[in-house]
Amino acid sequence: MPEFDDAASFWDAKYADERYHFGTEPNAFLAREAWRLLSGARVLAVADGEGRNGVWLAERGMDVVSVDVSPRATAKARALAGARGVSPEIHNAAVETFDMGEAAFDAVVAIFIQFAPPGTREDLFRRMVRALKPGGLLFLHGYRPEQVDYGTGGPPYPEHMYTEALLREQFAGLEWLHFAAYDAEVREGPGHAGLSALIELVARKPGDA
Repeated sequence: MPEFDDAASFWDAKYADERYHFGTEPNAFLAREAWRLLSGARVLAVADGEGRNGVWLAERGMDVVSVDVSPRATAKARALAGARGVSPEIHNAAVETFDMGEAAFDAVVAIFIQFAPPGTREDLFRRMVRALKPGGLLFLHGYRPEQVDYGTGGPPYPEHMYTEALLREQFAGLEWLHFAAYDAEVREGPGHAGLSALIELVARKPGDA
C-alpha cells in the first residue's frame, strides 16, 4: 500500500463512500454457523470494518467487542449499531497491537482478515487463540490462493491467502468442528462481488466451557 502513509489511511479511503463497502448484512458463513453461540457470549470481532458482523452478533444478544484500524470504518460501525438499536464495544485500533487478553472471549470472529502478511498473520492467529476461553470458538473465513485470479475481493497477493495445510498447522491445537474449501458467488457490497475461492473453519479451544 505504498500510496498511503499507513493502514488506517488505506482503509479510510476504502470506506470513504457513504455506502457500506461490504454491505450491512452479515457474512454468509458467520450467519450460517452462529447457531453455535449462546446469547450473552462475549465475542471479539477482529478487523470488523464497518461493523456488519459485530452489529449483527450484538442484535442476537452477544456481548461484542469490535476492533478496526480505520476511524472511518468504526464511525460507520457506530452509526450502524445506533440504527439497529444495539451497543457493541467498538474500538478504533490496529488488531496487530490491540490487547485481546488471555482467555477473555467465548468466541473470536475473523472474517476476511487477509490484510495480514505471513509473519504478522501467524502472530495474529496465536493471539486470537490465546484470547479464547477454554471451550471458546474460533470462526475464521477467508480466501484461498486461487482468489487472486478471480479478482473479486481481497488483496492481490497469494501469500496472504489461506490453505488447508496452513490452517492445520496454525490451529493444530484446536478441535476442528467444521471446515470447508469451495468456490461460490459472494455478494457483499461493492467490495466482495462475484465468484470467489473461499475457505472456512470453526474450531474449539480445548477445555471446559
